[in-house]
Amino acid sequence: MAMATKQRLQTGIPALDDMLGGGLLPGTLTVVLGATGIGKTQLGISFANQGLAEEGERGILFDLTARGDSQSHADYAQRLFGWELTQADIRQQWSPEAVWDRDRVRRDCMHLFHDVGRRVTADDMGPDAWREWKYEQAKRLDKAIAFFYGNFVHGVRRVVIDGVEPVDRAAESIQFELVEYVYGQIIRKECDWLARDLFRVHYRENADRVAQSAYDRDQLGSLLMATSHEVMLDDLISRPIQSGDVLSNANTIILMGKVRDGNKMSRALYIAKHRGSACDESIMPFVIEESGLRLLTD
Repeated sequence: MAMATKQRLQTGIPALDDMLGGGLLPGTLTVVLGATGIGKTQLGISFANQGLAEEGERGILFDLTARGDSQSHADYAQRLFGWELTQADIRQQWSPEAVWDRDRVRRDCMHLFHDVGRRVTADDMGPDAWREWKYEQAKRLDKAIAFFYGNFVHGVRRVVIDGVEPVDRAAESIQFELVEYVYGQIIRKECDWLARDLFRVHYRENADRVAQSAYDRDQLGSLLMATSHEVMLDDLISRPIQSGDVLSNANTIILMGKVRDGNKMSRALYIAKHRGSACDESIMPFVIEESGLRLLTD
């Protein structure tokens, strides 16, 4: 099926969906880039919540914050949509076969490094600290695989990855390295091969359940919320995309930043990239209200 005919994934913000030609394209990665506090998380929560109306299941939130504090996901979800987030316990020990029990595995969010409290770039760490970071990451990847697979087999079709901190070069960030792994080796992996990674020696005894619970990876939508050093939208628009940068691999890029309006500052967004679809290339002002993010269309 041609990409342009796929069912769009709406963001829950009608004016933004109109700019995107109906919404985001499933089976692709969208990056939302902007400074801290610009409104990225509200957009991500809205996209995840919209899954309930479109697919019958809200999306999941994968929080990569490594300083000890999570994003304000629970507050936003409750205030905007009356959604009480359920948290996957990274410390919990359970067998891979538990993925078939919806009550045990269907969780809304996972904060992978909630108890780590470390910086995320090579420049901030010596070689020993970097190796320790990598070891900590490897220990937790099995639980990340179980989190994603367990939600996907129970109908989830949307992923929001949040908490990615700003760096000068993506290659220096353990977070960007992890995003590439999660997207390429979990979200975009064929479901039966991801099941093999999860079950390992127990795959054969679970093979029938794997086949019965198969899902189409091309129906999964992924939204990556990345924080930038740049605050002004003009600076984000002129920012060069490095080779190998996650932005270069994204299907859609939404930039969110401050703009000057006379002697006042306001917010605006710009769709910098939207492969396989026509989109509105206007710089669109928006506001953050109690009900969430609202575009100021004429």
